[in-house]
Amino acid sequence: MNTSWQHFQKKFIRYQELGFSIDLSRSGLEDSYIESLAPRIERAFEDMKKLEAGEIANPDEGRMVGHYWLRNARLAPSEEISQHISDNISEIKTFAEAIHSGSIKTPGGQSFKHVLLIGIGGSALGPQLLAGALAAADAPLAIHFFDNTDPDGIDHTLATIAGDLDLTLVLVISKSGGTAETRNGMLEAKRAFAARDLSFPEYAVAITGENSQLDQMADSENWLKRFHMADWTGGRTSIMSVVGLVPAALTGINIDALLAGAAAMDKLTRESSTHQNVAMMQALAWHQAGNGKGGKDLVILPYKDGLGLFGKYLQQLIMESLGKAEDLDGKTVHQGIAVYGNKGSTDQHAYVQQLRDGVANFMATLIEVQQSRSASAPPFEVEPGVTTGDFLEGFLRGTREALSANGRPVITLSIKQLNASSLGMLIALFERSTGFYASLVNINAYHQPGVEAGKKAAGEFLSVLKKVNECLGSNAGKSFTASQLADTMEGPADTETLYHALQHLANNDANITGKTGDTPNDDQFTLTS
Repeated sequence: MNTSWQHFQKKFIRYQELGFSIDLSRSGLEDSYIESLAPRIERAFEDMKKLEAGEIANPDEGRMVGHYWLRNARLAPSEEISQHISDNISEIKTFAEAIHSGSIKTPGGQSFKHVLLIGIGGSALGPQLLAGALAAADAPLAIHFFDNTDPDGIDHTLATIAGDLDLTLVLVISKSGGTAETRNGMLEAKRAFAARDLSFPEYAVAITGENSQLDQMADSENWLKRFHMADWTGGRTSIMSVVGLVPAALTGINIDALLAGAAAMDKLTRESSTHQNVAMMQALAWHQAGNGKGGKDLVILPYKDGLGLFGKYLQQLIMESLGKAEDLDGKTVHQGIAVYGNKGSTDQHAYVQQLRDGVANFMATLIEVQQSRSASAPPFEVEPGVTTGDFLEGFLRGTREALSANGRPVITLSIKQLNASSLGMLIALFERSTGFYASLVNINAYHQPGVEAGKKAAGEFLSVLKKVNECLGSNAGKSFTASQLADTMEGPADTETLYHALQHLANNDANITGKTGDTPNDDQFTLTS
């Protein structure tokens, strides 16, 4: 028996009952490294137990973190929380069935044909992942998204459903109810419905925190339906809350199987034996590859079109959770793991050249779906004895070999087939690995101060933009450079910020013109009328 085969078997963990396995034989993870982290590993297991038991896991916000309860309500720390979860699932199923059966119709008496989901971040990424991976071609409702505040993107989406706007159910998703991008998308949708003389509230569903701004609006305007999320559900881990389950159920996805797959992975990754816990082993492989400091990026290559958005989904889950300036002791650490990737074999043609021969600043995770095509579809040979699925498997194995032969760490995850249950498993695996890794490096995985800083800075720019508009309005016909405007405006003003505001207005307001000078300082802007 050769050494390579022995090493593979030693570093191969299989959950037979789930049809899931992880191959760490090319990851570089060493037993001695695991032993050196034994105290941290023990603490990480204990931290996870406390989190699942309802201890405050997000001290900055004084909140519990309960996404693991969403797929097993019996684990919730109180009967009230357990009932909230169970009631939500029941309510989702009842609502989706009423929409599908036509018990709930459009105001015009027809069945709904489309869903327009308005959200951003986890409020869109989770539903997009589920739809891309699991929604059938003949789904009961086709789903569309406003997941940005980009006017062109909004117009394009509206154009695709323009003929069926009166058959479109609208989901507005915001936990706080005050997310600017989501509010903007909602206002754009309201305008589109009003232009067709359609009563927006009769088509609208709110998914938000109880008594939020959005919840109060939906209540006062008598929207079609409201679903409530709990404060212990974070955006990046909300896919199995009402955020993900409502659109999933509406598009015909089996939400029971999704939840069951996640619950099964949760159960097995509570295993306290490190070497049999795939989530802990994955977290340890990340830790060793990046020296516990995020020294290597994580490249995700799922070999399945349905998982094309999985890398993007994991970007938010991992980077928002682990990208932190300080640890739990207040020490400056600048932690994080950068995540990118799309799908194999497509991305092999895009960047495997660099992965193999370029800078060694990454670790790769390949995701294999063993069943290439639906069992009901006959195999098709593109060469004698070789199918398209055989080629896909060949490219996966080839990439694994090419990377590991050059010393690049590679993990291979395998699932039998892509369905609601197996996707639930994958999501749960990465959620727990992320939580374990955070404990190993002593950071809070469940807050996002950097996101809030970005929102604050955006608000400050919008405030400047309004002041610039007002100043130009009171000086119609007069031309200003950014420096001149800074001298004219009341209060302190950053000239560069004013310049960017002027450029934006000149490009988007027909009444404001810009004249390019030799340098940005010479550019002139005028309100013409």
